[in-house]
Amino acid sequence: MIAVVALIVGLVLGLLVQPEIPLWIQPYLPIALIAALDAVVGAGRAALEKRFSDRIFVISFLSNTSLAAFMVFIGDQLGIGSQLSTGVLIVLAMRIFVNASAIRRLVLRA
Repeated sequence: MIAVVALIVGLVLGLLVQPEIPLWIQPYLPIALIAALDAVVGAGRAALEKRFSDRIFVISFLSNTSLAAFMVFIGDQLGIGSQLSTGVLIVLAMRIFVNASAIRRLVLRA
């Protein structure tokens, strides 16, 4: 419940303050966002399977977002940023869909 309240407060603050994102970080933000979404959907699945750990969630959230952004940064430095971004997005999207289908099976028993 605390996470939901924190999410709502963060969204409201973001809409009211409208922070300006520096240009140098903008290419990495979408990848980090998808990685964070992967961690959240994985946490939802773990919660439904009664094996959720807040410690593992925080570590997964931080490491997934950092690693995904770092991989895109390295790709940019090597001149293959868009290809590496596409690869990272595909892998993360696959993980999100696998976890979402597991959640669907757990909730709907189908």
